[in-house]
Amino acid sequence: MAVHPLPIARSRPVWTLVLTSLAFFMVALDTLVVVTALPAIQRDLHANLSMLEWTINAFTLAYAAGIITAAALGDRLGRRRIFLIGLGLFTLASAACALAPTTGLLIAARAVQGLGAAMVMPVSLTILASAFPPERRGAIVGIWGGIGGLAVASGPLVGGAITQGLDWHWIFWVNVPIGIVATMLARLLLSESRGPTTRLDLAAAGLMSGGAIAMVWGLIRAGDIGWGSGEVIIPLILGVVLIAGFLAWERRATHPMLPLRLFASRGFAAANVTAFLMAGAISAAAFLISQYFQFALGYSPLVTGLRLLPWTATPLLIAPLAGLLSDRIGARPVLVVGMLLQGVGLAWIALIAAMGIGYGEFVVPLVIAGVGISMAIPIVATATLSAVSHHDMGKASGVNSTLQRFGAAFAIAVAAAVFTANGHLGSALSFTTGFRPALAVVAALSVIGAVSALGVNGRRRPAVAQPEHVEAAVAV
Repeated sequence: MAVHPLPIARSRPVWTLVLTSLAFFMVALDTLVVVTALPAIQRDLHANLSMLEWTINAFTLAYAAGIITAAALGDRLGRRRIFLIGLGLFTLASAACALAPTTGLLIAARAVQGLGAAMVMPVSLTILASAFPPERRGAIVGIWGGIGGLAVASGPLVGGAITQGLDWHWIFWVNVPIGIVATMLARLLLSESRGPTTRLDLAAAGLMSGGAIAMVWGLIRAGDIGWGSGEVIIPLILGVVLIAGFLAWERRATHPMLPLRLFASRGFAAANVTAFLMAGAISAAAFLISQYFQFALGYSPLVTGLRLLPWTATPLLIAPLAGLLSDRIGARPVLVVGMLLQGVGLAWIALIAAMGIGYGEFVVPLVIAGVGISMAIPIVATATLSAVSHHDMGKASGVNSTLQRFGAAFAIAVAAAVFTANGHLGSALSFTTGFRPALAVVAALSVIGAVSALGVNGRRRPAVAQPEHVEAAVAV
């Protein structure tokens, strides 16, 4: 029997927006605060490129693997309860990352962080949507995305400043006070709610997660030892088999974790393909550009963070406006233009990248890419929700968020494989030689995303869903 949710107190919508945005800020900050510290981590821990990838992908894969299960636990046990547990786990794992003396322990702590993020994010937008009427959802998600955009803007800058001024271990301490404050306030100010009780499909989660990890492992190892090795071929084949097993399992499941029937909708399929490519392009571009500025151009971590601001600061202004615009003209034009602009900006950077080039040459393409992705980030959620009926919104948006996380992991692995096939970390010239084709591939992913976005629903459907069924589907 379905459990009717207990609505969040309507007298506290502002606090609900603040606290859910604070959680979004913390998770997004943790993702991007690392990128400007990667060269310092590489030097301190003697890590190769594949180990640097895993500091990002361990978090991303754990995050992706836990999203839908965490959302189901929130429906069963209470969304506020899962939100609080996730915040606590994320905060403790951040401290473990800060104290990690080896690459292996850092990667393990990052995976635990990802599990904490998976518990926080699926229910944060559910809680937020419950505090506002459905017709305001686009604008509120835009504000939420804009506040989260503050983390996008400040992440590389904070990471650079702390790495240069103190030590890279300290970048993870940033999350600890934020997590403590958010947990205390959420316990005091958020009310509990529950959703329809759904079965936990652990077999499906294991097949999907195992397949994704195997495929990403194979891609990362290909960059180290080449495509012909059994260490590459076997994980890739295993990944394909596990993903195929997952699809077969879901086709027969009574309560599937990923309802395949939803992909019969062209709008839903297009929104999810676009989300996969969008998140992948953002993550891979940040991974590459932050290292290019330091390894090839010789900028310090702090200067790198500052010089990324034309790209990373634009969500502060553009994301809320994009949400409002999508409410007026629909998700499709905003999403198509946004993905295309990001592709143009990244392709421009790949074209002009060279040793000794002046920073001024990068400002315009960074702004173009930043405006583009700022338009896309808040829109994938509304594009997904508009493509399904109200009773499917929870799972549909959970699927969207999961695919975004997997997209990030795959794109970083693919970009790094292209990089290592053409260059290496040994010198500025060799890094630039690998950087240019790798970033060109990332730009191509954005352009393909613009094409796929042509299939999303043209105009937003009037919101008819009960807001408690909406899960987070916005990229971090």
